[in-house]
Amino acid sequence: MNGTVQSENPRRTKALRVVGYLLALACLIWVLHDFHLVQFWRELGNVNWKWVVVGMGFDVLSYGIQALRWKFLLTPFGRVRLSRSIRAVYTGLFANIVFPLRPGEVLRGYLLSNTEDITLGRVLGSVGVERFIDLVIATALLAMVSLLVPVELPRRFHRVADTLGIVTLVLLAIAALLVLYLEIRLGSNLAPEAPGRRLPGKFMAVLTDLHAMGTAPSFYAAVLTSLLMPLCQVLGLWAMMFSYGLHLTFLAAMVVLVVINLGVSLPNAPANFGSYQFFCVVGLSVFQIEKTTATGFSIFAFLGLTIPLIFLGFAALLRSGMSLGSMREKVTGFSRQALKSSAAS
Repeated sequence: MNGTVQSENPRRTKALRVVGYLLALACLIWVLHDFHLVQFWRELGNVNWKWVVVGMGFDVLSYGIQALRWKFLLTPFGRVRLSRSIRAVYTGLFANIVFPLRPGEVLRGYLLSNTEDITLGRVLGSVGVERFIDLVIATALLAMVSLLVPVELPRRFHRVADTLGIVTLVLLAIAALLVLYLEIRLGSNLAPEAPGRRLPGKFMAVLTDLHAMGTAPSFYAAVLTSLLMPLCQVLGLWAMMFSYGLHLTFLAAMVVLVVINLGVSLPNAPANFGSYQFFCVVGLSVFQIEKTTATGFSIFAFLGLTIPLIFLGFAALLRSGMSLGSMREKVTGFSRQALKSSAAS
């Protein structure tokens, strides 16, 4: 039976990759339909490269802030060096650029766990908390966009905003109830390793770790830095718009970024190639930007914001002591472990 599972794992991995590549290809076909290359080169010739550098700088800075937030979240479990947190984040970004299905989230957790002597479970739990905070902020941004943008937004946008708001409220309620349960059940004697009496041991350990992160004073600093991250990313995209001659407002850049982030939230092709261009064009269409211009900008912004991460990520990879070959082996190992656990369950 184990042999059957092992033989099916490569097939599952391959199937997921094929689906990701097919989605990326479908997005590119739609984006490049009626695309005028001559117009794109003309627009590219008028780019203001000073604004490009500014946009790159803000985007790179946003991931440095992410590393700082990660350090704050892991403070209850030990002292995390910011330099190692930054190195792990950029290495994970590089893995997401090179490989499909976004394995960099697990890889960066593995690297930081090894260097900072914190269990992998706790590190990956902090990554989950990051995603939850990002979900809350994305919901708040959607609400702001719906109220403040002086443009009639499509009905789909409002549906997505309403759905995401309901999901976020439900998750917040569940999180609040879990924290309340732990406070009542275990009180001030709660420790990260405290065993549970009624709940399964592993599940209780996860809850206590999350409780430790959520009630630590450093959590408030993590929330503050979480607000700075999207601010830097919006400023980065806004600067890229100015460089390309798209003189849209800051709120318009926020709308486009929210659409892109929601669109690429599911793992897909390496570097979100295809889906990034598709959702960028969709976001710009809200502001009546011509499709050819929007397509050209989506390609330009993708390259401008991705190339710096390639160089920084590769440098971080080498500083972490890994090579491209060892990174590939590690990522493949993570994929197999995930598929084995899903097959066992």
